[in-house]
Amino acid sequence: MEPLPILLLQLVVIVATARACGWVLRHFGQPSVVGEMAAGILLGPVVSGALFPDTHGVLFAAESLPPLAALSNLGLVLFMLIVGAELRAPDGVRAQVRAAGAVALLGLLLPMALGLAISPWLHARVAPEGVAFWPFALFMAVALSITAFPVMARILKDRGMSQSRVGQLAMGAAALADVMAWVMLALVVALVGAGDAHGFPRIIAGIVALAVVVFGLLRPLYAGLLRRHAPDGRPSAGMLAVILGGAFACAAATEWLGLHAVFGAFLFGACLPRDDRLLRFLVERIETLAIVLLLPIFFALAGLSTTADAFSPASLGVMAVIVAVAVAGKLAGGTAGARIAGYGWRDSLATGSLMNARGLMELIVMKVGLDAGLIGPELFTMLLVMALLTTVMTGPLLILFGGRAAADAARRSSSPA
Repeated sequence: MEPLPILLLQLVVIVATARACGWVLRHFGQPSVVGEMAAGILLGPVVSGALFPDTHGVLFAAESLPPLAALSNLGLVLFMLIVGAELRAPDGVRAQVRAAGAVALLGLLLPMALGLAISPWLHARVAPEGVAFWPFALFMAVALSITAFPVMARILKDRGMSQSRVGQLAMGAAALADVMAWVMLALVVALVGAGDAHGFPRIIAGIVALAVVVFGLLRPLYAGLLRRHAPDGRPSAGMLAVILGGAFACAAATEWLGLHAVFGAFLFGACLPRDDRLLRFLVERIETLAIVLLLPIFFALAGLSTTADAFSPASLGVMAVIVAVAVAGKLAGGTAGARIAGYGWRDSLATGSLMNARGLMELIVMKVGLDAGLIGPELFTMLLVMALLTTVMTGPLLILFGGRAAADAARRSSSPA
């Protein structure tokens, strides 16, 4: 079959499956992204490949995947632009920076410590051949410490908890924790990509230089352009093109440095003015396209990277340990941080539950690790299952720890509009 018809057919199948799974999971009180992540597994070799091997082999033949990979990476760049643009301390958190800092720090350090603790055992069992211990261990520490800030924000919005004391604390803590985790991930990828002792300093110097350019030059430049050409917070088509050009240039710069393009897009988004009107405009114009069309492609390709080997009896034990450590680290770290900040047990446990949501951010981290050769398909599959389970359990745990009000909000969020 010709390349264009097969690409269009792939898009039809991917988008339809993602939307259907998202719709189904939405009716069970889950954010639609959980269904879309599950759609990736359904489209992969573990489910569709096993049930319909001939059809699956034709539809997702290896030679037909490069165009999908390009669209997937474009979706990640656009999505991370929005993540960077919306990364800010909520109003309620500015008055409790110390509390958010305590939750962020413990919600990051404890999962990292547990990830490092199990890494010698994991490295011997599931690390790709030739991967050194410390890059692998540091990657696992980061992978187990990620919190999905965008998914958390949507869960809180669906349940009417965005302005609650716990919701504000969790969002502020997640924003701080994700910045620290992304910095650490960039350092790990730089360490792997350097290849020698001299390469790592060059990559770090490049990152620092890019950050200086982005925040020292591009930040005031774009602030001035937006004040002049978009005083109402709604850029014209030309100004939107200038914003996208900046994001793509920064993404290309980090890719050229040996990092993933998502780091540059995130960095550029973070330098844009903290204007809620601009953020709403970018969400309407860019995020909608990314979420509806491009990110489902990313989920599908993630599913195609999975392997049934992860579900063998021996591997299921490894997967169970990863899930248990991931949940324990985030729940204990987030809860302890909130307790130290003076919150009661119920609110502290609810905060820890929210910090346990990983969602799409975990998949992006996994993709970076897979592309860098730090993990193989088997561990990738295990981390994907972990990301799904930890995100799915966020809603039920909120109901458990949030009492009647959270349960009523969950019923409202799961009812058809």
